[in-house]
Amino acid sequence: MGIEKKSPVRVAVLVSGGGTNLQALLDQDLSPGQISLVLSSSAKAYALERANKASVPTAVCRGKDYEKQMADLLKEHRIDLVVLAGYLKILTADFLDTIGIPVINVHPALLPKFGGKGYYGLRVHEAVLASGDTVTGATVHYVNAVTDGGQIIRQKKVSVKPGDTPEILQERVMEEAEWVILPQVTRELCQDIAKRR
Repeated sequence: MGIEKKSPVRVAVLVSGGGTNLQALLDQDLSPGQISLVLSSSAKAYALERANKASVPTAVCRGKDYEKQMADLLKEHRIDLVVLAGYLKILTADFLDTIGIPVINVHPALLPKFGGKGYYGLRVHEAVLASGDTVTGATVHYVNAVTDGGQIIRQKKVSVKPGDTPEILQERVMEEAEWVILPQVTRELCQDIAKRR
């Protein structure tokens, strides 16, 4: 008898824009995880191109019932874990309850600082610079019904340097923190899910 090959842990990534964090996931070995679906809130998101190049199925979920569309697709593709990678819509408690699987997000600051409603994209880095903080970073956390309020899984610090603009700081936080800890945590959660099967 041959050894039974276990099916991969199936990961869906939710995107809204360029998809740099999606690319960081696609570029890493997430074994036993595998990116099996990319869902976007925008048909114009460049992240969809990245997914197509990697031969990952995609869909655009828009309109009033976008959460139902997503829930149906997650079920259809037998998704085990959802990763938000620059996804700009707030997920409701009903949606999280309906899908019943872990959802994680990467945020470009050291939560709970500079988190919550209105803190996304360059706005986060503008706020960090305005505060005078010398250290920032990124946080991977579980998603719950409170914006950026779920349990923190991992954080990585990044220095704020003299002369930083929001754009320069954003790039450094992505390269030194987001693109490092998001694939790490995704792989570890996939390993945990695989063990529990």
